[in-house]
Amino acid sequence: MATRAGILHLSQANLVRSSAIPSAFLSSSTSLVSIPRSLKKVSIRAMGSSASSSQRPEPVQDAEKVKFNSLSEEEWKKRLNDQQYYVTRQKGTERAFTGEYWNTKTPGIYHCVCCDTPLFESKTKFDSGTGWPSYYQPVGNNVKSKLDMSIIFMPRTEVLCAVCDAHLGHVFDDGPPPTGKRYCINSASLKLKPE
Repeated sequence: MATRAGILHLSQANLVRSSAIPSAFLSSSTSLVSIPRSLKKVSIRAMGSSASSSQRPEPVQDAEKVKFNSLSEEEWKKRLNDQQYYVTRQKGTERAFTGEYWNTKTPGIYHCVCCDTPLFESKTKFDSGTGWPSYYQPVGNNVKSKLDMSIIFMPRTEVLCAVCDAHLGHVFDDGPPPTGKRYCINSASLKLKPE
């Protein structure tokens, strides 16, 4: 594979064999490929790098999401302990003041226990007095939210890992500045990587 002036030259056989791009998008007379927007989940080396480059490309989050979303419940049970599975895959909640990180002050980054995506930095952690780890801001767009109506008379906003859809906890509008948000997160959904 080589790049020149923004054009990607690839072996047609390699693309068809890898199923990264359907053969309908490949030109039969040249090795020039036109990739529609919907298929841009392909990782591409930087311009000028050789095919034998020892540097591995960064994983593409969309591609990773497909991988994690395709895992069966049995595969998740093998990867996670009982508490982690209950919280992240069955939308459970650990008891207050019992989780591993509710009172942790160690500097570092909290990652998703299911897919290792960085979710929260320790510098955004604060003591909310609730018994669960609380943060006022996630890392980038790695956390998504949706309406949770599991308690009919108490609608809440659930927060999930944006890569693997792991249930993390809930977000409330009673947090400190600068965001005013309180991401109330289950320790069982997190893995701290100290600085």
